[in-house]
Amino acid sequence: MALKRLENLSEARNLDVPSARLLSADHEEILAGHTTDIYFVKTLELLRASGRASTPVVAEIFCRREGVFAGTPDLLRLLGDAPLRVEALPEGSPFRPKEVLVRIEGSYEAFGMYETVILGMLASSSGWATAASLCVEAARGKPVLCFGARHVHPAVAPVMERAALIAGCSGASCILGARMAGRQPQGTIPHAAILIVGDTVELARLYDDYLPEGEARTILVDTFKDEAEEALRVARSLKGRLAGIRLDTPGERGGVTPSLVEEIRARLDLEGFPDVAIFVSGGLDPDRIALLSQVGADGFGVGSYIAHATPRDMTMDLKVIDGRPVAKRGRIPGRIANERLVLLRG
Repeated sequence: MALKRLENLSEARNLDVPSARLLSADHEEILAGHTTDIYFVKTLELLRASGRASTPVVAEIFCRREGVFAGTPDLLRLLGDAPLRVEALPEGSPFRPKEVLVRIEGSYEAFGMYETVILGMLASSSGWATAASLCVEAARGKPVLCFGARHVHPAVAPVMERAALIAGCSGASCILGARMAGRQPQGTIPHAAILIVGDTVELARLYDDYLPEGEARTILVDTFKDEAEEALRVARSLKGRLAGIRLDTPGERGGVTPSLVEEIRARLDLEGFPDVAIFVSGGLDPDRIALLSQVGADGFGVGSYIAHATPRDMTMDLKVIDGRPVAKRGRIPGRIANERLVLLRG
């Protein structure tokens, strides 16, 4: 399939883009090579013209920084059924700088034009997975949910949230991202629902009536009143049916502070609600997660820190051409051993 997709190179050179469309690439455009760099199209044209496009090669991909690896399902889908051997680090694995993360063996024509796409997929997914992993580590076993979809283009939101789940997040709010990872999307209600209803307790009762049995009741308590007061009002109203309260206090009111979490935990305990969890969101990073966890926070919703993660820049090098070890200056010719790689296909 991959070889057939690469046949019409003139289409990539002379692409006509309709004005009435979203600016993101669709699946067909990605698979057709329309999101690659133009010089890979020129390279394949040149190699075909000289009879060298089918030269057998070995390519290796590495990153100069440490991180957590993710993105192989899209890589395999991109390559289709081309006769290639692919090895890669298992998803979710931490990696070292310059460690070989992926090795592809086969005809250059079968994958060469996709270099831009392959590197972009792995760089973005691994960047998001790395950031999510740092949050999970800081939470020390407490749940971390990815709320990052609102911070990125919707075309890549599912990729991001899946990467976060691969890295250890316990849930994700983006419907498609969670489903693609085989999970149920998680989330409660936005401030908009409370603002429209006009009272947090009334909304909590409506929410309780609406939700099916067995689904956790978690209520925002920072919309109208003091958070501690609202937490107690909701807890008294729902009694044993309240699973948790969520704090998302805006920066204009100081954000969610350690003293606020500590006070709410103490007041809930004194009123006989020790089982009501405190879930925190709003501008969290690993340092704040660790700090708030120490004073009683039970779970965390992380958005911008994961969504705005720096991609783990990836590099692809040809290391063997027609059985001969090669490398450009500054690289070591031939395969670089990595016993952690697993065979994905071939």
